[in-house]
Amino acid sequence: MPRNNSFQFKQFRIIQERSAMKVGMDGVLLGAWIDPSGAERILDVGTGTGLIALMMAQKNPFAAVDALEIDQEAFQEAGLNVQQSAWSDRIKLECCDFREFAVRSKQNYDLIVCNPPFFANGVKAPVQNRVLARHADSLPLDVLLSGATALLHDNGRIALILPFESLQEIEQLAVSNHLFVSRLCRIKPNPQKPIFRILIELTNQVCEISNECLMIEYEKHHDYTQEYKDLTKDFYLRF
Repeated sequence: MPRNNSFQFKQFRIIQERSAMKVGMDGVLLGAWIDPSGAERILDVGTGTGLIALMMAQKNPFAAVDALEIDQEAFQEAGLNVQQSAWSDRIKLECCDFREFAVRSKQNYDLIVCNPPFFANGVKAPVQNRVLARHADSLPLDVLLSGATALLHDNGRIALILPFESLQEIEQLAVSNHLFVSRLCRIKPNPQKPIFRILIELTNQVCEISNECLMIEYEKHHDYTQEYKDLTKDFYLRF
């Protein structure tokens, strides 16, 4: 996906000149896959440019959306993106650390969404705000899940996108936080490559698991599958 200074979706526009992490496929996949229907209050943890918060507001016309961002540059751009959208009256932004928010917040949520930083190893990005956005030590998965669990309403849900290699870890953390996997989608980039991402939804009530698979492209680059087009058609201009 091109790293332009702005990105136009069907119903909103993202300015991303200063934000460390630009609009990417992971965020769009998560926002498109989540079903926010029935949720009265939604929390987006690490909103970045505001992308997923805006997608939630578009998909659920009745929900109030709270969005957290620790990086000041991204927070300011998210504010611009929310202000110029049709849903500025329903999206509330706050610049803070999720750990601190989880301790002090008295609000409970029907749905908590997060495209978390998940690069646990490898060379750190040279710019500090990009480190915060990309690396798991800025918000470890166990901290994210325990904090989110404490903020859930009864029958609340948590939805994440993660590397496929994190599946065993998130399943173990679900057990320790008394959560249950309700939906799981394994994502392949194309027929030749292995599964590289999972979309996972957790709930605090016992449930049956809905297992799904999604392939993004066929043999050729940009030859998108019909399933991927159907999933993202409410957002991407090209579909």
